Amino acid sequence: MNAPIRSAEAQALAAYADQAWDQRIVPALTEYIAVPAKSPMFDADWAAHGLLERVVQDAARWVESRKVAGLKLEVVRLPGRTPVLFFDVPATRAGAAGADTVLLYGHLDKQPEFNGWRNDLGPWTPKLDSGLLYGRGGADDGYAVYAAITAIEALDRQGIARPRCVGVIETCEESGSPDLPAYLEALKPRLGNIGLVVCLDSGAGNYDQLWLTTSLRGMVSGVLKVEILTEGVHSGDSSGLVPSSFRILRQVLDRLEDSRTGRLLPEVFHCAVPAARAEQARATAAILGDLVWKRFPWVCGADGTPALPTTTDPTEALINRTWRPTLSITGAEGMPELANAGNVLRPFTAFKLSLRLPPLVDGHQASVALKQLLEDNAPYNAKVTFHPDGRAGALGATGWNAPDLAPWLEGALNGASRAHFGAPVGYIGQGGTIPLMSMLAAGFPKAQMMVCGVLGPKSNAHGPNEFLHVGYGKRLTAAVSQVIAACP
Repeated sequence: MNAPIRSAEAQALAAYADQAWDQRIVPALTEYIAVPAKSPMFDADWAAHGLLERVVQDAARWVESRKVAGLKLEVVRLPGRTPVLFFDVPATRAGAAGADTVLLYGHLDKQPEFNGWRNDLGPWTPKLDSGLLYGRGGADDGYAVYAAITAIEALDRQGIARPRCVGVIETCEESGSPDLPAYLEALKPRLGNIGLVVCLDSGAGNYDQLWLTTSLRGMVSGVLKVEILTEGVHSGDSSGLVPSSFRILRQVLDRLEDSRTGRLLPEVFHCAVPAARAEQARATAAILGDLVWKRFPWVCGADGTPALPTTTDPTEALINRTWRPTLSITGAEGMPELANAGNVLRPFTAFKLSLRLPPLVDGHQASVALKQLLEDNAPYNAKVTFHPDGRAGALGATGWNAPDLAPWLEGALNGASRAHFGAPVGYIGQGGTIPLMSMLAAGFPKAQMMVCGVLGPKSNAHGPNEFLHVGYGKRLTAAVSQVIAACP
């Protein structure tokens, strides 16, 4: 058993993280946010544009500049795939040869701009305002590589022994990580025996304690397209005879979703909620209360009162966003802007679907089932196609349910949370998707998982006004240091 971190050591870790963020991490992230390094799904010419390459090289130079003892760093490249930043730092603990390795994970690719940014903000115009660093990608997930190296540095500067640490920082996570399996296979001989995975790409229920992610949803995304004509025609001449492509699309979606309640109808997309996760949801609901749903930017209705969520019960709200499948429409084609919308019956309607899956539902199987459901027996014999995202043989991303916590990790998490936040660790499922986690769970079934992140209330990853809570980032970095030191 490793000696627990003393109070003075915890304070030293916190002080180091605090200084590192102010002097090195925030400046690096400010430069990073300014680069529109969009994920390949949103920039088909990413290789020619060189923006992913730029943020990888910037991060690599920053890591090398820290001169961590024994650190080896490489930008790994496989033909036709996005690059991966890989670092390897030897253990400082005596007798660590053959012991478990800590794997730290993050990504550098970003979501697209989106609209609705505050007048003084923008996706590529970083701004530090009252401890919040605004701009696309800082919180999701550009900070990860900088925080990971700082967490290691903090231990080494204080002379606190730790195990070997390796890092995998990818550049296609926002596209569903299609390149990651090939890299994990290529790197497998160099990863070692992974005993702890620290994933810094998740969220927090509040900014008052350390939050451990207990589950992640899977996802199937793709384009559903309904074609009824080869070209647009006069709506007065054709409507009533030619069926609307939008109405056909609605009928097709009715096979999938109850539009009144939002429940997905096919049972193949559902799974039972484990009793332990339901109990954790109840405990987290008691901590967060109405913050679970009030944290979103609700519009006011015609009567001046805010719009309402699907449920105001905090426990049900937590389960809805973590263990139940949901459908979102995230984009559309075939519809002209309102200013150019003439009296034309449009030839096609296309929607981008984002189907979030419960953690225990297989993503590839769900993708196959969704395609069959949407395409079979099209109304009016229209041309209905669904093209899921991803590579052949790996369509859809499977979610993840955390393994049971080892006693050492449970104790370390609580100790780190109390030392750096003054409160016990919180447990929360997340509705987002990190494909790496299911891959690592399959490849390293005995590894413990510390999945955490800075995406707390109103941080709004993927949307307008995304921000990174710098104070939380500092405390999280120190907490990660403390947990790494406790790894057997």
